[in-house]
Amino acid sequence: MGWKSYDLDREAQQLVLNAKKRDEKSLNQSYKMRMAVAYGLERFWGEHLRLQAKEPEKSQYWKETWDALVGILKQAGVPIPNEPVNANNVNQIQAMSEKLWQLRIDEQRVALAVLTQLCDSLVWWTQRYK
Repeated sequence: MGWKSYDLDREAQQLVLNAKKRDEKSLNQSYKMRMAVAYGLERFWGEHLRLQAKEPEKSQYWKETWDALVGILKQAGVPIPNEPVNANNVNQIQAMSEKLWQLRIDEQRVALAVLTQLCDSLVWWTQRYK
């Protein structure tokens, strides 16, 4: 079995292009995403909720990146929770957070490694298209 890229770079390029079409100011989120990886999956996932009300374009960029990560990891056989959550529903937020906290350590490590690479690619494409 050989290396499989799961089209991370292509996915990142499309995410950046979509964000650029919506609002070029959102592209600065790529750098923030890359830094947020260090804080874990739960915090990365939750950032779209924080931005939702006041900065919806930025929120959408974070959410689309999370959705892309979930799709990529699904292809790799690593299921990551991605339940729909209302930003004002504390019970939904708590339930989704718990699911992320309950991932096995090997699943967390794989997810964070892939997220790191995806965000590195986002930064690269952002630098090209800004």
